[in-house]
Amino acid sequence: MEMGQLWKGLVRTVFWSYERGSWPYDVMVLAIIAFVLLTPRGWFHDQPQSIDLGSSGVQLISGDDQAGTRVYRMDVKVLAPQKRSAKSTPELERETHDILGRKVEELKERTFQVLQIDPVSDGNGSVLYYDVTLHL
Repeated sequence: MEMGQLWKGLVRTVFWSYERGSWPYDVMVLAIIAFVLLTPRGWFHDQPQSIDLGSSGVQLISGDDQAGTRVYRMDVKVLAPQKRSAKSTPELERETHDILGRKVEELKERTFQVLQIDPVSDGNGSVLYYDVTLHL
């Protein structure tokens, strides 16, 4: 096989210029399907980055009735992007307090205090959700 023919075949393959139904086209389609179906998922480190927090974006994690505390997990998507922070700030505490007061039925029309906010990040440092400790 000449170098020119080899180069022409490579160019036609890269630019997908074979006619549908031709044997080179079918081979390329089979190669793509084999790649998609047979490649181990772990090679791409493609793992889910968030947990399902329901439609409200807030989930009760734990509660201590004697101490009067509750820990809620709040999805970062519930906050406006400019309000998100990798550390606890007074503004984040106010915003978290307002959101929990609106979205959690047992906290509506009830007095509570945000004691602690623990941002939980992924491996890249992006905040996924907040674990918020409240005193009732």
